[in-house]
Amino acid sequence: MSTYLVDGFMCRYKDDREGYRQLIAVHVPGDFVDLHAYPLKRLDHDVATMTACTIAQVPHNRLDEIMAERPGMAKLLWFSTLLDAAMHREWIFRLGRLDAIQRLGHFFCEIEMKLRAVGMSDGRQFHLPVTQADLGEACGLTSVHVNRMLRELRERDLLTVRAHQVTFIDPPALYRLTEFNADYLFIDDSLTEH
Repeated sequence: MSTYLVDGFMCRYKDDREGYRQLIAVHVPGDFVDLHAYPLKRLDHDVATMTACTIAQVPHNRLDEIMAERPGMAKLLWFSTLLDAAMHREWIFRLGRLDAIQRLGHFFCEIEMKLRAVGMSDGRQFHLPVTQADLGEACGLTSVHVNRMLRELRERDLLTVRAHQVTFIDPPALYRLTEFNADYLFIDDSLTEH
């Protein structure tokens, strides 16, 4: 079975020996969460919900039937896994090359763009019901450091987070600070113009 996220937020993660979690992906509605299990038959990581979710589970034999009936679907599923790989490369760049404020800001930029693609952001505001611990696990930071970086992003007039509502104050400045370029998301150009 592969999981399609209809509503809510999910993540993929790996645990270290002490049980600390490192998020390796955050999924928004419209994402196939574990499509890798279709050709690989198993996952090398775990999947979890971050909020209440509605999912659809698609049996792998049904994916075979769909692709036989609609050959173009195979290309779309392949695109989905290639897009996932592009996001993984960007996460490696973010964790390896950006400082704490850039990592957190870049994460918000990515999530905003993904939510905008599915009509859940207007380009400036979106709802993100995750904890500071979740943000830390995605960005390789402690919750305390996340709190400091959120304050710094607010003080620099770049973004605010209040009651899980994220507001971009100055998107172009935020993109510059975080070295964010949405090309790796392969989203329609009309959504990425800024």
